[in-house]
Amino acid sequence: MDQDKINQKIAELKMKYIRIQGDIEKLESTGHSIEKLEARLVDIENELKNYRSMLSK
Repeated sequence: MDQDKINQKIAELKMKYIRIQGDIEKLESTGHSIEKLEARLVDIENELKNYRSMLSK
């Protein structure tokens, strides 16, 4: 995978992360469960780490 594709994937993941954070805030304010969304944030963080490590190679 070339650097441009990696950077594009990182940008997409960041946007997903931000959107999910907003969803979590909405659900928290209404008293709903946020466990699945929090788990998704952890998955995204791990994906970001992997892509960033690809860039540093």
